[in-house]
Amino acid sequence: MKCFFFKEKSKSAPELQNKNKNKSPASKRATNSTGSISSPRSVKDLYREKEQSFRVFTFQELRDATNGFNRMLKIGEGGFGSVYKGSIKPPDGQGDPVIVAIKRLNTRGFQGHKEWLAEVQFLSIVNHPNLVKLLGYCSVDGERGIQRLLVYEFMPNRSLENHLFSRTLPVLPWKTRLEIMLGAAEGLAYLHEGLEIQVIYRDFKSSNVLLDEDFHPKLSDFGLAREGPQGDQTHVSTAVVGTQGYAAPEYIETGHLKVQSDMWSFGVVLYEILTGRRSLERNRPTTEQKLLDWVKQYPADTSRFSMIMDPRLRNQYPIVAARKIAKLADSCLKKNAEDRPSMSQIVEGLKQALQFSEMSNTPHDNAESSRSRLVQKGK
Repeated sequence: MKCFFFKEKSKSAPELQNKNKNKSPASKRATNSTGSISSPRSVKDLYREKEQSFRVFTFQELRDATNGFNRMLKIGEGGFGSVYKGSIKPPDGQGDPVIVAIKRLNTRGFQGHKEWLAEVQFLSIVNHPNLVKLLGYCSVDGERGIQRLLVYEFMPNRSLENHLFSRTLPVLPWKTRLEIMLGAAEGLAYLHEGLEIQVIYRDFKSSNVLLDEDFHPKLSDFGLAREGPQGDQTHVSTAVVGTQGYAAPEYIETGHLKVQSDMWSFGVVLYEILTGRRSLERNRPTTEQKLLDWVKQYPADTSRFSMIMDPRLRNQYPIVAARKIAKLADSCLKKNAEDRPSMSQIVEGLKQALQFSEMSNTPHDNAESSRSRLVQKGK
């Protein structure tokens, strides 16, 4: 999936190292009469005020941890750079090594440093079970070049994307899909509503939802995150960045970033868990390449709806719950951003669908299932 961005002015490396020793009392986020968020402090301010517990690694330590950034240990790659599985020793050298994920950012131009700095700052002020933990970083400006690396907790089950679309992994069950999306929604709700500032994630997609050994989801990759609008502002004006197929149309057209942009992306991923299809698949017939265009032909309230459901589920899901998820996705994909639900409302909708799925004794309506299979067979 292609990422797109235009270069924005970068901040200098010393911003990360300077800390304000004169800490001011924390002030609460306020909402004015227009409903917009106001905050007297920024992410940068909050970062400076917070006592940091991140470990600062040398480049050689991380090189050793990955056997020289061995390709056999590479577990991910994107526009930001590459991610490796590594093994680091405890700071005091005592005890067993810890398995971690090490992201080595591309540093051609300023964008790599900007994203690295954003990740360190944002992950320093958040604390939620559905957000990945940053353990440390490495920043080197030397004769041999610029190096920017981040060290995270290791997520052994990789990403939601891997389990939805890989044909080599076991099928992700219906209930697990809902639980993953619920956890991701709770993480986004925390970013939107649970901090002194409002954080717009800006790059929600299935590959950024990582899974631990119990398939507990955690949002990763905060390099594109931005502070939400403050005071009387209704949006943040910014260069358009994100991933094709997930970014909200009004943001792409205007560069006006709102918190509702995250809701649009969430709606896209809801349809991915329903269909088992990526948001964009060039190898399909023209009418099926764009997921959102294709699913419009099969509304949730029609008998044709079952035709879009992931065939790998083998009808092991309650059709009523599936319809509820589709309607929730449709609400996230409203053309008017202001008409989209808040993340708190999305969390409640997912809880209801999950509760219904747990209570249901009949995975799928047999008559509707049979009709769907006959139609698909005849296509």
